[in-house]
Formats: sequence, structure tokens, C-alpha cells
Amino acid sequence: MEDSIHNKDAPSDDEALLDPSDAAEIVPDDPDHPMDMDNENEEADDAEQEIQFHNDSRAYFDLHSDSIFCIANHPVDSTIIATGGGDDTTYVFSADIPSPLLPPSYESNPSTTRSSLQPIAKLQGHTDSVNAVTYTLGNGNYLLTGGLDGQVRVHSATNTTQNYPLLASAQEVPEINFLAPCPHPSYPDTFALGASDGSVWIYHIDSQDKETHLQVAQAYYLHTESCTAGAWTPDGKLLATVSEDGSFYVWDPFGEAAAAGITSSSSGQAVVGLTAADQRFAIEDGLFSVAVSPTGAFAAVGGAHGMIRIVGLPRLNTNNNDNNSTSATKSLQGGGGAKNKPGGKRQTPTAGVVEAVGSQTGQILASLQIQSESIETLAFSRHHSLLAAGSVDGSIVLFDSAHRFAVRRHLKEAHEGFAVVQVAFGGLRDEKEAWLLTSCGMDGVVRRWDCRGGVAAAGAGAGAAGAAGGGRPGQQQQGLVKEWRGHRGEGEGGGVLGFVLTDGGKVVTAGDDGVSLVFT
Repeated sequence: MEDSIHNKDAPSDDEALLDPSDAAEIVPDDPDHPMDMDNENEEADDAEQEIQFHNDSRAYFDLHSDSIFCIANHPVDSTIIATGGGDDTTYVFSADIPSPLLPPSYESNPSTTRSSLQPIAKLQGHTDSVNAVTYTLGNGNYLLTGGLDGQVRVHSATNTTQNYPLLASAQEVPEINFLAPCPHPSYPDTFALGASDGSVWIYHIDSQDKETHLQVAQAYYLHTESCTAGAWTPDGKLLATVSEDGSFYVWDPFGEAAAAGITSSSSGQAVVGLTAADQRFAIEDGLFSVAVSPTGAFAAVGGAHGMIRIVGLPRLNTNNNDNNSTSATKSLQGGGGAKNKPGGKRQTPTAGVVEAVGSQTGQILASLQIQSESIETLAFSRHHSLLAAGSVDGSIVLFDSAHRFAVRRHLKEAHEGFAVVQVAFGGLRDEKEAWLLTSCGMDGVVRRWDCRGGVAAAGAGAGAAGAAGGGRPGQQQQGLVKEWRGHRGEGEGGGVLGFVLTDGGKVVTAGDDGVSLVFT
């Protein structure tokens, strides 16, 4: 019975032991050897190496707890700054610091300690990031904020040095991409917004209306994907918008194009309409930027793969410029409250005889492609024929609109391979600096370029840049005048997401690192 349970062939305990002759070689203990002295010295050097942080700013504001996505300044007092960020908060502060109180930059005096600028107002109420902020034009009576929560909030700004009380709010869309104040003198306190669902809205603010302060004047729904950017014509009569679906529309919110005899496009709502269905206009993967020339004769739209299209616009001349602003505003206000959706209804045009000028409306005047990646920012010079285009590939191209958009200059290393976020010509009102271009990028640097043509201008820029101690030789040869550093940059979440220019010659930034810097 026992044999049936146990295996007769199983080895005994002694036989199961390993034979000493089959054992592997025994390796004697070897104590740890000390590290090479060279490695010790290298580590000591690394530990003792001091991190040099270059900061050219003269003041800063750092109360945001997340990235600053947007920045704007007051149209009358340009040193009043508003910033909106990923902390769902908007701050208002003043960048007007008397020169004697400005400490030197950190570069010249690293031991200087400074405290943050103090806020005039802290505005809350959004439930998601604030990614659009602007003041209305006219007298800057209102501060507008738009968020990824779809809210647009209106704060009274009649007293720029005191708290900004909430006047009204509306939420018609999933997310707000941009806010654009209207410059039409007959329609102060009017603005447009573009939304992630492709819709475009025109609002008017009336603080005297006790029932509805924020009134919808127009709403358009032709874009089928996110409306990414918008720009008014300089006279404020027309609004141009672009979308990720590759479409471009020009809207006539006040009916002035219709009064001039300009018929709507096939869409029935826009006076100009171009989509990706037109192969001459098509830009695969969408449009992301738009700018209107100072004369209002054409618009530039920028999209993926470095592509730019120049489109002719209707030009409207009003023979009677003394329109009654009160009656014009009442004409705009026919839409009722913020919850009304007129869906493209035209308003009665203002007084005066309006006529259309030019016959290039809706025509594609030029197709440009110099840069390799998306065109994120476009700007026209007010007194020169220049168009600046900033790309995700880190370059800036200057086109000459007076010579069939020939390339005047290609700044290939404008921001050293990091995306260019914004370009802007001149100062806010300084006509003497209209030929200067300011740019910022995800490298965390703000740069200023001399855009006057010819080798002489480039040479002058090189000398100035050399004196300032900034920029690479290639940048200096391209007309770099000055650069300002202070944000973290270099792909470390510290890029510059926008800037404003003030009358006093300051540049105030919105940093992805949550800091706003004031440069002089």
C-alpha cells in the first residue's frame, strides 16, 4: 500500500543535495570602491553653480495663481491694465509708476528686492478660465471678460481707480474665444464675441436700461466649427471673422453695407463669404487669425501650414459724418434682452448717405505661404504698407502690401523656434514709432524690430541690439532693436501669451508663468 502512494524512484534526501563539484565559482566579497575624484568635483561644481535669472522688468504683478491668458488696457488711460487667467479671475492694476520709484532691472542690480504691484480690483464669478478681456471703446466705460465657461461679464469702469462693480452677464455659448470692441463712433459700448460653437454675437451695453443692460443686437451662425478670431474694420462698420472650418465671413451688423447697395453673399447673412469649398481659398486644418488693413480695403486671414489669404472688402464712405449718436444707438438696440436671438436681422442704417467704393469685394487678391506652421497672429502697420505674420514655427514675415505682398523680410529665428504669439506695430498712439514691430513668443521673450527697409535699417537695429546686450547675431542683422527677458520661457510653461503697449513707452505682458511684467 505504501509503495502505491510514494514514488519508488524518488531520490532520497541525501541524493537530492547538490554535488559540491557542480557548484558555481564562489566570488569573494569586494567592498565598494570610492567614486572617482573627477565625478566628485563635477557634482560639487553643479551644487555650487548659481542659477542666473535674467529679468529686465521694472515692475511686476504676480497675484494670479495660474497662467495669464489675456491682457488689455484702458483706451483712455493706457496704463490701467486688466488681466484674466486660468484661476478664473480677472485683476485690474496700474502700470503707471513714477520713474524715480522704478528700481533698476535685476540684471544690473540682482540684490534689488521689489514687491508686486497692488490690484485696483479683483473680479470673480467665472467658473472656468478667463481667456478674453477688453474695454469697450469710446470712453472705456466697461470692462468685459469672457471665459471658457461661456460667460460674458460686464463691469462698470467709469472710475478706473476704484472697484469695478458687475453690471450684467450673459451665457449663450459653450466657450468664448475672443472679445472685440467696436470702434464705430456712433455705436460706443458695442462689442463682438466669437464662440467655440462657431456662433458670432454682437452686443450693446446700456446702463440706463433698468431691465436689460446687456442687449443682443445680432447673432450669426454660419461658421460650422469654432470661431477662432475676429476683427472690425477701422471705421467699425463691418466685422470679419474666421473659423476652424476654414470659413471667412464679413458681417454688416449696422446695415450700412446694405444701405450702400452691397448685396449679401450666397449665405444670405454676410456681405463676404468664403469657405473651404472654394479651392482657391481652401486652407486645410482651418483659420486662426485675421487682420484688416488700415484703409479697410482688404483683410488678411491666416491659417494652418503657414498659409495666408488676402481678401478684398467693401469700403463704405459716409457723406454725412455728423450722425446723431443717440438715434444711431437706439437703432442698434432693437434686439431686446440678452436672451433674444435675432439670428442676423439687419438694423436700420444710421443717418447720412452711404456709398460703396471699389469692386474687389470678396475677391482673393493674394495667396501667400512662406512659413511652415500655423499663422497665429497678424498685424498691419498704420502708416506703412507692411503686414506682419507670426507663426508657430517661431518666425515672423513682413509683407509689402503696396508691392503685391512681396516679402520684405523673413525673421526665421525671431523667437528661436518657439511659437510667435503676438505681433503689433508701433506704440498705442506714438506715430513716431509706427515702423517698430513688437513681438512675443513661447520662448518667454519680448522683442522689438526696426521694420524700415534696406540694409541701413538692419544695420541700425544691429547696433541698437548690441548696445542692449540682447539677441543673436542673426536677429541683430534682421533689425532687432531691443529684447526684454524675465519670464521663464524656453518651453517651461513660461511663455508670453500677450502684451499691451502704453502711451508712456511701457510694454506690459501676460505670462504663462502667472506673472505680468512691466518693461520700459
